[in-house]
Formats: sequence, structure tokens, C-alpha cells
Amino acid sequence: MFTQRQNVGSRLAGRFKNQLPDKEYSARQFPVQHKIQRLEDELNAFNERIVELAAAGHRGHAMEVLKAHAIDFARQIDELRCLLISPIKKGR
Repeated sequence: MFTQRQNVGSRLAGRFKNQLPDKEYSARQFPVQHKIQRLEDELNAFNERIVELAAAGHRGHAMEVLKAHAIDFARQIDELRCLLISPIKKGR
């Protein structure tokens, strides 16, 4: 007889779940990662507030301001992530 396998979430998320613990970066050792982490926390807070206001039916100026700030946080995160990526130099 056929038994259905439960498929909850991403396969990769389950595979790396135990290998990559959610850790805090120390500001002294990893200043860029720490700043990214703080910005991501603020971005998540803005997104939660936007969802709350949207569920309550708000469509005013406050929503536009929150969305603009969320986009600004995302832009700052992207800029900082670009600092972490260094170009690969090809040796000949």
C-alpha cells in the first residue's frame, strides 16, 4: 500500500537546520555582520507593523512612510552585504 510522505518546508532547510545555529555576531569581531543583523531586526519589526496595519485596513500616509523606511533598511542591508563580497582574482 502507498503511504504519503510528509513534505513540510524546504528540504534544504531541514538538512542545514542543525548545522547552522542562529547566532549573534559580536560587534567587535564582525562589525558589518552585526550591523546587518541589527538592520534585519529593524526591517522585520517594520514588516510586522505593516502587516498589522494592512490587516486592520489602514491605507494612509503612515503605511507609505513605513514602507519607505522598510525599503531603506533593505537597501542598507544590500549595501553592507556588497562589502562582504570580494571579487575573485584569477591567477594566470
